[in-house]
Amino acid sequence: MSYKADIVIIGAGAVGTAIARELAKYHVHVMVVDKRDDVGGDASKSNSSIICSGADCPPNTLESELCRSSRAMIEDVVRELDIPFWKCGAIMPAVTQQQMDILPHIYDDAYANHVYDVEYLSPKQILEMEPEINPNVLGGLFIPGDAVIDPFLLVVAQAENAAANGVEFLLNAEVKQIAVDQGRVTAVETTQGTIQTQLVINAAGLFCDAIAGMVGEADDFVVKPRKGQFFILDKNTPVKTSHIIYPIPTPETRGKLLLQTVHGNMLLGPTAEDLDDKDDHSTSAEELAGVERDCKMLVPNIRVEDAITQYCGLRPNRIPAGFHIGFGKKTKGYFGISGIRSTGISTSLGIAKYVVKMLQESGIRLERNFEFQSHRKGIEKFSEASDERRAKLIEENPLYGRVICRCETVTEAEIVEAIHRPVGARTVDAVKRRVRAGTGRCQSGFCTPKVIEILARELKIPVTDVKKNLTGSNMLAGMVRRGDINA
Repeated sequence: MSYKADIVIIGAGAVGTAIARELAKYHVHVMVVDKRDDVGGDASKSNSSIICSGADCPPNTLESELCRSSRAMIEDVVRELDIPFWKCGAIMPAVTQQQMDILPHIYDDAYANHVYDVEYLSPKQILEMEPEINPNVLGGLFIPGDAVIDPFLLVVAQAENAAANGVEFLLNAEVKQIAVDQGRVTAVETTQGTIQTQLVINAAGLFCDAIAGMVGEADDFVVKPRKGQFFILDKNTPVKTSHIIYPIPTPETRGKLLLQTVHGNMLLGPTAEDLDDKDDHSTSAEELAGVERDCKMLVPNIRVEDAITQYCGLRPNRIPAGFHIGFGKKTKGYFGISGIRSTGISTSLGIAKYVVKMLQESGIRLERNFEFQSHRKGIEKFSEASDERRAKLIEENPLYGRVICRCETVTEAEIVEAIHRPVGARTVDAVKRRVRAGTGRCQSGFCTPKVIEILARELKIPVTDVKKNLTGSNMLAGMVRRGDINA
């Protein structure tokens, strides 16, 4: 296949989709390519779901600036795109004198970052706000601007809205080469075809160094994966927090935190393990035991035995570290983004604005599209509807009367809609990320066969072609008996 686009964005994670949506506000033809089956990248779909206020970013850095600017925009964006969001605030408790001695430095950093609403808390105040925190707490900080979001839906919603405004998405399209002629980008060659273009934005996260290397722009950095392992606890676990609970950070890591997600599960983690293998998504009992140990230092009664799953994400750890955003030094038409590690979700909106401004300042003419439609309506959740609303939904669409995922009360109607929306679900995991079928206590033990059938029926493919996620992850190996399994 052959395509043509004014701008090609490589990478459909939080940063790539935010840039795509921002560029959709202009009369420019944009294509987003990603080697994965779905939007969400790697770090963007396996992170701690926090929107930071920027209080504890390194002061006087581009990261700090973009974190603050993103935080100023996020509440408007989640309203426009109908994304679950919870401004719960964060507590950073100190349980040792050494940690207490660090608090003034964190407080000063917050002020250096122009985050002025951070406050000191006494032990009594902390325990009144969070009775489950370690009773030996000596004091702490309150960061009211920090919040929790559904990171899956942030990416999906931005992709859907961008697509509705004309952005094209080419998934399952691994970039094999970037063609350069006389020092200028001319095309992007993928496994799904070649895209003729004169501008490439590299938002490939963990693999941004490989993409940069295709045009000779990776001489001064390398990206190594930093693995973070997490526990997710059942919604019915008896010990929960109503704020994000941060450990005292170190120069190497923000540490292992606790929070309640927007869906009611407790999330614990992550670890910080430097690796060489960018495909290592394994979890280990040893590292998860460290998560339990460190989290119990903050909340002693947390019940890790209530875990319903564990997972890990790979953060793109740039060496040397730091946000690097700008045009290439050797190749015209190449724009690179690297070093977006722990705060990618939190800084993505600001990065998008920053990138577009840099394009304009370079002389690229972007004519504003005043017909841009900023709003996107999410899939209505049957589980959150009143009895009256449920009856109405079933009357309008009988598929709402068929509950597929019992743990999360996800109906067939919701799954079908997820499949047929812009940049719709094509795999079992893509359905899970959009409507939460399979995220409950049984971890898809009951609903997966029905989800496979629905995907096969709606996509008009054999059930044996339905995948979990990537190419080769087929859910079924073959037929054990003949018959119309899709009926």
